[in-house]
Amino acid sequence: MKVKGMLVGFVAVALAASACGGGGGGSGDKPKTFTFANIEPEHLIPGNTNDSYGLSVETALFDTLMTLDSTGKPVPQDAESVTSTDQKVWTIKIKPGLTFHNGEPVTAQSFADAWNATADATNAWGGNYYLSTIDGYDDLNPDSGKPKTHTLKGLKVVDPQTLQVTLKQPFSQFPYILSYIGTAPMPKAAFTDLKAYEQKPIGNGPFMMDGSWEHNRQIKTKRYDGYKGPRPAKSAGVIFKTYASRDAAYTDLRAGNVDFDTQIPAAKVPEAKRLLGDRFLSVPSGTMDFLEFPLYDPAFKNPDLRKAISMAIDRQAIVNAVYNGTFKPSGSLLAPIVPGYRANACGDTCTYNPQAAKQLYDQAGGYKGTLHLMFSNADPTYEQWMTDVANQLKQNLGIKDITFDKVQASDYISKLVDHKGTGPYRSNWTMDYPSPEDYLTPRCSKPSRSGYDGTACEALIMKANAAKTPQEAQQYYQQAEDLVLKDLPTTPLWNWQDQAGRSSHIGDVHVDPYVTTLVHLDQVTVK
Repeated sequence: MKVKGMLVGFVAVALAASACGGGGGGSGDKPKTFTFANIEPEHLIPGNTNDSYGLSVETALFDTLMTLDSTGKPVPQDAESVTSTDQKVWTIKIKPGLTFHNGEPVTAQSFADAWNATADATNAWGGNYYLSTIDGYDDLNPDSGKPKTHTLKGLKVVDPQTLQVTLKQPFSQFPYILSYIGTAPMPKAAFTDLKAYEQKPIGNGPFMMDGSWEHNRQIKTKRYDGYKGPRPAKSAGVIFKTYASRDAAYTDLRAGNVDFDTQIPAAKVPEAKRLLGDRFLSVPSGTMDFLEFPLYDPAFKNPDLRKAISMAIDRQAIVNAVYNGTFKPSGSLLAPIVPGYRANACGDTCTYNPQAAKQLYDQAGGYKGTLHLMFSNADPTYEQWMTDVANQLKQNLGIKDITFDKVQASDYISKLVDHKGTGPYRSNWTMDYPSPEDYLTPRCSKPSRSGYDGTACEALIMKANAAKTPQEAQQYYQQAEDLVLKDLPTTPLWNWQDQAGRSSHIGDVHVDPYVTTLVHLDQVTVK
């Protein structure tokens, strides 16, 4: 079951961050530390991390085989090369001389060990699905009972610097998977006590842990002086300060008590622009919001009803009212930073047209009874924009009775997975890697949360995955997107834009939408 990329929202933590200052101390010409506003992570093991807060910390602690360049293209990081002649069997050469923070060498076995642990259903790690394309994954994830093996058949350690990976079928996007932090290596020392390891992870990145994880307070890192990879740290370390909310983090940024905040609340953006000036940063995002329909409910079987609802929503008006115009209305299932994005792939169906929407709604027979709109309580803006959607559906379609089903954030995804949606519901996708496949597969694969039969769509994705050239792959991915938008089990609403800010204590802040932290932490300098 693919359960990834769903942004559940900010989880309230028990304690707010202590109000210590921004950039850390130092003397002489030694580079200093800087602080990064964060929410309490769920995990700090790469293969078990789905939330952006844990991924932000792991971006400092770990390197992967591939990384993404400024255009979103996968390029080598720990890998010397990643090659395949048939898109199914991949040969990965690992750069020599790389070490973990404990001095242990980074080898092909380090990656194999980490991937076997991640793919093993016994561990129930959150990143499990990312390795589902590898041959032998199904043996580690049986439909019932415990797995009879704990190693992926498709992994072969040829020598200390060579890993051969055999996939279940051709997959041209595999190098993108290798750029995801969930595929980072783990040292042998980790497996002696995984619980202890998570409190003080030993990685292979430019920063290493400086003490243990101080829950609900901070995670301190320092520069790893033995680092031999391509992104050595320019500062002495980064401290991830834990906050209970985005508002609390922004308050500290404004007061100069934290150096970088990647998620300034939309309501604070006008003030932040005024106060921060050129230290305010608006960064394109890979995150999308959708309104998805429970097709397992007979009331939503008619695609014309779904299209009428989509056409009755004034996306721009909602973005202006709820997000101060910072988000961008969308007519695509993909974010604009993804190759193959088409600005209005959805066409008229995602264009606000209340007259045409009402006509189509009447032709579809309307909606009988009370319309339920469902969302989680993870963020107050969800109810705000759902309120606007409800008012527009009342006004433009004449639906009289609309009620909200606000679900506890911790229960929300499980309800959707179990097909317990009570009506159209908020759906969200956070980009794992900039490929159309990352956005389309969860819409079409079985079992889908919406109940959509994506068989035809999946067939097109499979053709794209096996394509010999990016151009050929793009053609099939776009056909798959067209099919989903025609059937409309989900309608795109808007693309997020990350609103960030930095203090005057740091420099060399290079913004990059393909980095979880929005900036390259290794390049940041402290004044």
